[in-house]
Amino acid sequence: MKNKIFIAIDTNKVSKAKRIIRDTQTKKIKIGYKFGLEFMNSKNGRRFISTLRNKIIFIDLKLKDTVNTMVSTVKALKDLKIDYLTVHISSGLGALKAVKKISGRIKIIGVTTLTSLNDNDLRLIGYNKSVKSLVIHQAKLAKMASLDALVCSPYEVSSLRKIFKKEIITPGVQIGKRNYDQKRSMEAKKVKSDWIVIGRAITRGNVKKNIQNLIEELR
Repeated sequence: MKNKIFIAIDTNKVSKAKRIIRDTQTKKIKIGYKFGLEFMNSKNGRRFISTLRNKIIFIDLKLKDTVNTMVSTVKALKDLKIDYLTVHISSGLGALKAVKKISGRIKIIGVTTLTSLNDNDLRLIGYNKSVKSLVIHQAKLAKMASLDALVCSPYEVSSLRKIFKKEIITPGVQIGKRNYDQKRSMEAKKVKSDWIVIGRAITRGNVKKNIQNLIEELR
């Protein structure tokens, strides 16, 4: 199987997170678990993550702040023994280098341009580059900062492979034709990255059945 899978646990309820982890245990596919702002800011979220053992843990905070604040935040997370952490490449080269310098065993993932945005959205924000051009530019910054991984949509993977030789992680992935709120989305079987991130397509409904459907699609 070409891909490894991060399951996005998009909830603020520990009980639901436990069920998702329990129902996605399989030896047929390599699985990690992604926890974002919703879970990390919930009452018991951080405590729950501190109890996890023998799991690949991805904390998706998309840090973007001053150098000192970003460095202090990474240091504050080290007790959780997490494996991956996201930072926005647009936080600047200085911040990226500083975070990478003190990250230790945590792999720092650079977030390029959110998969919920398209060219028109970028123009409204004030960018004069297309999504593809901006993502390529961001990938070059990530390489300069020696980041461990990149996040990009399925449509930019092939372009970034020429620039960035480490891990590429792809959200905006669907099982079959069903899409949610992503504007640059693609079916899982067509994605060429190292890791794919799947949330609702796995975690809504029958989780065990959804995992089996994904395994079949990726064969």
